[in-house]
Amino acid sequence: MKQKIKKLYDFSNSWTGTVIIVLLVIFFIAQAFVIPSGSMKRTLLIGDHLFVKKFSYGIPIPHIPWLEWPVLPDFRGDGHLIDGPKPKRGDIVVFRYPKNIKVHYVKRCVALGGDEILFQEKKLYIHFREGDEWIKKHYPKNKIYKILDKLWVLNPYMPKYPGIQYDKNVNLFREMIMYFNAGQLAMQPMMIDGLPKYPGLNINAFYYKVPSGKFFMMGDNRSHSDDSRFWGSVPYRDIVGKPWFIYFSWDKNYKIRWNRIGRSINQLQTHKKYIDKNVSLK
Repeated sequence: MKQKIKKLYDFSNSWTGTVIIVLLVIFFIAQAFVIPSGSMKRTLLIGDHLFVKKFSYGIPIPHIPWLEWPVLPDFRGDGHLIDGPKPKRGDIVVFRYPKNIKVHYVKRCVALGGDEILFQEKKLYIHFREGDEWIKKHYPKNKIYKILDKLWVLNPYMPKYPGIQYDKNVNLFREMIMYFNAGQLAMQPMMIDGLPKYPGLNINAFYYKVPSGKFFMMGDNRSHSDDSRFWGSVPYRDIVGKPWFIYFSWDKNYKIRWNRIGRSINQLQTHKKYIDKNVSLK
């Protein structure tokens, strides 16, 4: 037994052993990512270095880092070696951008397959697939609205996650009209009775129903996020994992953010003291 342990120890200290162990960790346990954009401000900041828990939603097909070449075939057809729990509403998720799977995105899952979404300027309404009685049981009356003969929840993740923000200087609704006219929007424009109207416009909302088995992702920096509103839902095969904790962070001036290092993502997204209101949303 001691001889086997010694051989294993010697192997782990060799270059080959070190590379294999590191790859196994990256493939199946945790992988390092850096937040490159501001779509999750003020929850996750540009310059946050974090570990992603790779086994949160099953075991995804391993890919060679940087090259993003799959190591094994997709035997199951769902991008995973082992199936696992699916992302829940409110989870922050790391996934492959459906239009370019070599690129990783980090967003919040706001809706599941079967959920319906209405978006107005700075207002997100969701009709959850569980139905009206479930909505009345789980949300306060002041957040529930009756629209199109069913109940919808207004901004269901606010204020639970204080990092979710809308930029008061941006009218995203009008920008979304331009994206729709250019064929670059997944949501459909509608005129819905009972919702506020916009002067000079013949629509007052954008609608989307999440396809079965898919996930609707949005950045917490709602006015500056390239997300499912524009390119649609994310299938399970593109789900990579869940952000775990920050191991390093610095700002654009290379000043270290000591108060973020070692913090779990749950701490950062639920405690107001970690939400820096001075961080520009742009």
